[in-house]
Amino acid sequence: MLRFAPSPTGDMHIGNLRVAIINYIVAMQRSVEFIVRIEDTDKERNIEGKDGEILQILEKFALPHSQLFYQSANLHIHQTMAIRLLEDKKAFACDCTPDELEKERKKAKENKVAYRYSGKCENKTKVDIENMKANNIPFVIRLKKPLENIVYNDLIKGSFETAPNEVDSFVILRADGTPTYNFACASDDMTSGVDMVIRGEDHISNTPKQIHIKNQLGYTQETIYAHLPIILNSENKKMSKRDDASSVKWLLENGFLPDAIINYLLLLGNNPPSEIFTLPEAKEWFDLKKISKSPAKFDIDKLKFINREHLKIMDDKKLSMLFGYSDIEIGKLAKLYIDECSTINELDVKIKSIFAPKLFENEWGSEMMLLQSIINNAPMFKTYDEFKSYTMEKSELKGKMLFKPLRLLLTGEENGPELSELYPLIKSYLLEIVS
Repeated sequence: MLRFAPSPTGDMHIGNLRVAIINYIVAMQRSVEFIVRIEDTDKERNIEGKDGEILQILEKFALPHSQLFYQSANLHIHQTMAIRLLEDKKAFACDCTPDELEKERKKAKENKVAYRYSGKCENKTKVDIENMKANNIPFVIRLKKPLENIVYNDLIKGSFETAPNEVDSFVILRADGTPTYNFACASDDMTSGVDMVIRGEDHISNTPKQIHIKNQLGYTQETIYAHLPIILNSENKKMSKRDDASSVKWLLENGFLPDAIINYLLLLGNNPPSEIFTLPEAKEWFDLKKISKSPAKFDIDKLKFINREHLKIMDDKKLSMLFGYSDIEIGKLAKLYIDECSTINELDVKIKSIFAPKLFENEWGSEMMLLQSIINNAPMFKTYDEFKSYTMEKSELKGKMLFKPLRLLLTGEENGPELSELYPLIKSYLLEIVS
């Protein structure tokens, strides 16, 4: 089983979406379930409505899940597991104050060594814990550090070995009884039966801790790990909230198609048989083990190119629906502008310009008004040549004096596709267009 585990603390990042897409593909390849777990235990950082937004995005990108969990609903399970570790003496209660811990951190920094917990509370007894409870002394529960190195193999990054001191005796249950990220994550993966974890490489430091948690809880099922390289911005820095394009919501609002975004994110670090593909096609060739270990650089111009290619192959009627129509001809009309447009928003401007009320306050205003009157009283012509001959004859305009105002009247712009290509697609809307 594979899972996608986002936190509702902000807009979905393209790195998160990439993780979701790859988890979904691998789940389909392995014929196992793909589940979604909303990691909402950090109540202070949770943003209302972001969980729904995440689920809507997964739906837009056609990434269906078989089950949906909210991590906060498993609080009792997390607490039960922590208490079990405490009773088995694999964990201990720690009443060190924040001030004491801060002093230890400062001392470590002054000595230029990595901070490690002192182990001061490691031998507290049940009696000590009862006394702390009786006297309302806040305490956390820490998992004892491992006795041996934690070793695991990453499908992308290779072998890792982490020493006990690097894992340290870390907190698994806070003083308010809520679980820390690593403990909740490992516990939920266990109880859900997740046997393969694909996520970003920023989680590499969490993996040995989560393996240690599982080991101490007696979990024996093997878990396969794969950490995806980070995505860099144009300045070769990790993409952050400051980069607009890092937000999936921003990309969608700016007219990028879900299919194109999927295509682009799967291209990063991969060498597919074809540069342009769909998600079902990617399922056939995608191989997690062949992803590059190096960071991938985000290129908005490359995404625009891919988006344009997906617009070209999109069903004409489906494309027209993006502009409020349900007409194959409008879809074909939009495609006439694809060489100069790369997003839905840019195409929408072109379509709206054609159907918007025309302005006559320009150097061609009188000619436009003349042509408008002629077209309003003209019969329907099947071909552009018939239409052109009729307007030329009735207006007595020729060359530039005809085609400049005619283009402005039909499209609202001075330049664009050939009128002979436009006319067959707009003729049924002609009276609406020239009004």
